[in-house]
Order: sequence, then C-alpha cells, then structure tokens
Amino acid sequence: MDTKRDELTARNFPSAEQEAAASAAPTPYDGPNSAYRLAFTDSEFLLREELRPVRMQLELLKPELIQQEQGITSTIVIFGSARILPPDTAEERLSQARAGGDGMAVRRAETALAMSHYYAEARHFARLVTEKTRHHDTPVVVVTGGGPGVMEAGNRGAFDAGGKSIGLNIVLPHEQAPNPYITPELCFQFHYFALRKMHFLMRSIALVCFPGGFGTLDELFEVMTLQQTGKVRRRPILLFGRSFWESLIHFDTLVETGMISPQDLQLFHFVETAEEAWERLAMHYGFDLPDTTTGEFADHI
Repeated sequence: MDTKRDELTARNFPSAEQEAAASAAPTPYDGPNSAYRLAFTDSEFLLREELRPVRMQLELLKPELIQQEQGITSTIVIFGSARILPPDTAEERLSQARAGGDGMAVRRAETALAMSHYYAEARHFARLVTEKTRHHDTPVVVVTGGGPGVMEAGNRGAFDAGGKSIGLNIVLPHEQAPNPYITPELCFQFHYFALRKMHFLMRSIALVCFPGGFGTLDELFEVMTLQQTGKVRRRPILLFGRSFWESLIHFDTLVETGMISPQDLQLFHFVETAEEAWERLAMHYGFDLPDTTTGEFADHI
C-alpha cells in the first residue's frame, strides 16, 4: 500500500543527476570537439562569455541553497586584513628580526606584533558569538572572507567553540587558499566580487570591522553606503580600534564639509575588545535578557 502511495508523488522525469550519470557511458562522440555532452555537464560551454548571466546566477544560488539546507538564518560578518598575524607568529618573527640585526625589519616586526592583538580579539569575539548564541532559536554563525589574518581568526574562534563558520573565498591573481578553520560544507569560492559581497549581507545581523587595507575599506564603505541610502535595513557596524580608524579617516571632516550628514556618524560605533563588542550587540538585540528568545533577525535583501 505504501508503495502505491509513493507513486502519487514519484518523479515523472529522471533527475538531472540521473541523466548526467547515464550520459557518462562512452560514445563515438566523446572527442574534444564534440557538442554531444549535456549542456549542464559541459564546462567549456558553461565558461563561454555569453553564459556569464548563468554563472552569476549559479554563484548566487549555490551558497544560498546550501545555507538554507544548513539552517543558517543569522550571521555576523567579520571583516579585516589578511596580513594581521597571530600573536605567536608575530612574536617569532620579531625574534628572528632582532637576531638578524636589520633595524628596518625589527620595526616592521614590532608593528606586526602590535597589530596582532586584533587577531586575538577577532578570535575571542567569534568564540563569544558562537558560544553565547548556540542555544538561541536562531544561532548566529560567523562569516568571514575565508582567507588568512583576521578572517582566519574569526573562523578559528568559532572552531574553538565547536561551532560552524562560513568562509566566502574569492579567486585572486595571487593564490588565496581558505584557512583551515572553516566548516568544510560552508567553504565557498567566488569569481564575482559583487555576489560575494551580497552574500556577506544577506543573513547578517551585524558587521564587525577590524583594521585592514583596500579590500576591508571597500567592504566597509559599501555596507555604510547601502545603509545610508536605505538600500538595506540598519544593523550594527562595529569598528575595532578607534585610534586606527580615526587616524585613517577623519570622519568629522566629512561632516564639516557637508559630504555626509551628522547623523551618518551614528551608522557605526567604535569598540576596543571582544567583550565590549558583544555587550553592544547584546544590548541592541537583547541577547542576554533572561527570558527571551532570539526570534528572526535577518531578512534577505
């Protein structure tokens, strides 16, 4: 009886997976110039210039569908430099520089060691987020750009806590391998920067930005612009290290010259430690209230 009922919802056509497997049998048309392959198994065809819209759609859909399957609805994005070292590595390089007697190398290594505390704070913050939201209705998952430096620290902190984390890698002219702390089924690779940045925001409830270079600034200012112009809903933006950011960008000059409105300075907040960052998010969302549930945070853009 159950078998008969199963027939009511059985597929009427073979799946694409079944067809692809069936088409794997050798034929007289398997040569390099053959057009016989199924279009969706033909990588040469999919890489044609005219198929760019299809490839963009695939980069939108693959991370989206996998995150849906994993039950991920809320994320916190950690941005920051790939060049910031773990403290132990920075200390080792400073020792090597001092042993080499090169004054310039020593100064660079001292700077790297001073900056390495941001790696430690990113790692600690990611661990806090993972531990403290583990039992929420919507656990918050850390997402990074998937590379080294601050990105590694974010994935590593979630790994330390035994939680999932996401890495959104990008193909670059120089080699960029994913760091070893990303949850394997949530490690993605992108060709298109725009779609990668869209996925950073689609489930985010907050963005936490550590010191970084051009890539970090690009990501930060895109988020600020989208919030300033109302293209996405407001969510906390936390900048780690007031001294770094204020020495890099004179925000008051933008207000004084009329380039932004005074209220635009409320788009972001400075924080110095992982605990301070967590407290600000907990206050904003009520994370630490005794008798509450997290509810649904992240609406798709």
